[in-house]
Amino acid sequence: MRLDALSRLVRLSLARERKGAMFSAFGVAMGVGALVFFLGLGLGVGRVIREKIFPTDARLVDVVPSAVSLGSLLGGGKLDAATVERLRALDGVEDAYRKMNVRVPAVTRYDGVFFGTKLRMGMEVLAVGVEPGLVKGDVQLGEFKDPGEGQPIPALVSTRLLELYNKTFAPARKLPQLSANMIVGFGFPVEFNRSYVAAAVQGPTRSATTQVVGASDRAMLAGLTIPLETAVRINREAGVDADSFSGVTLVAKDPSRVPGIVDAVKGMGLEIDDQERRMAENTGAAVALVTSALALLSILICVLAAVNIAHALSASVRARAKEIGVMQAVGASRSDVRGIVLAEAAVVGLAGGVAGTALALLLAFAVNRLATGYLPNFPFKPDSFFSFPWPVVLGGVVLGLVAALAGAYFPARRAAATDPARTLAG
Repeated sequence: MRLDALSRLVRLSLARERKGAMFSAFGVAMGVGALVFFLGLGLGVGRVIREKIFPTDARLVDVVPSAVSLGSLLGGGKLDAATVERLRALDGVEDAYRKMNVRVPAVTRYDGVFFGTKLRMGMEVLAVGVEPGLVKGDVQLGEFKDPGEGQPIPALVSTRLLELYNKTFAPARKLPQLSANMIVGFGFPVEFNRSYVAAAVQGPTRSATTQVVGASDRAMLAGLTIPLETAVRINREAGVDADSFSGVTLVAKDPSRVPGIVDAVKGMGLEIDDQERRMAENTGAAVALVTSALALLSILICVLAAVNIAHALSASVRARAKEIGVMQAVGASRSDVRGIVLAEAAVVGLAGGVAGTALALLLAFAVNRLATGYLPNFPFKPDSFFSFPWPVVLGGVVLGLVAALAGAYFPARRAAATDPARTLAG
């Protein structure tokens, strides 16, 4: 049977069974639309978790002494220069960047105009020193190195801390919103070896000025990130440990080398600080679990749509038994009859798949518009809660086609097995 003849017969058949075809396509569209919508939502939320809330580099491995977590600032095990060189020499390690916490308390007091708003505040400050190479791409002002006594200390702030400030602290205190470029060059005083909460602090207090030189994903979340040499100098002047490091960030040559590096580090008696990575993985797993459950429900709807198509086509084949018998009597083969039924189902499935995918995209657009207009401006609020890569969009259309063809398989076989002599003889 020629393709033009087949398409003409399919059009006539679907026009005659218009209502049944529309109901079948509607069932496919609901299943496909729900699946594409929930997959897009899961991918969008997962992207926010990976890129904004817990940004991680697959090549980085954070090493800490066995008796301390990177989250604690005072005390800890021994991670000296010799150990750092051993870590740097591990197979698969491209580079190693040392970190040292400022091991004395610090406070800041600000009383003046803060970007057009009068501000008076005092708070405890945490600080960590890192090597310039770890944050070299984020420094926007000057050089990230120890300026020496009496000079402003260059400091980086966390991009996530800036996000939390803009979405929570600033609205509550009626302070201006800030961007990473706006805060570059902003300076404020810091007093080291002083605390508002500690009962007594040993040693003299040292005053300094800190100048923000940029924002970084690798900066300390709740504090300041300063040059390593500055942290060493402050600790040495305060008479505390200035020889052992708080942590070392290893850069693997390739993400595939990370598991081997982790095993080697643990073999040296050190630990891996992967708290953020585990939190990101756990949160992502929870999102994936919910998305999978909703996707499974959507696939179940597609299965029910396939069953409905099978039922509708079975009824159609029974009603058109004489018509099929006539076609076979005038030369239509079994494959021609089977092709007609499958082609009808394919048209219904494609229509349902396209309609369902388009419906999911429109609904996602509407949800994003409503979220932008009515949801509060919470931290890490994305521009879009959805992500629709082309495989998801194409997969929705293909799923509709596959569901329809699966439902039409047995009715098509039944139609092809029709005996024209018996059918026409009644």
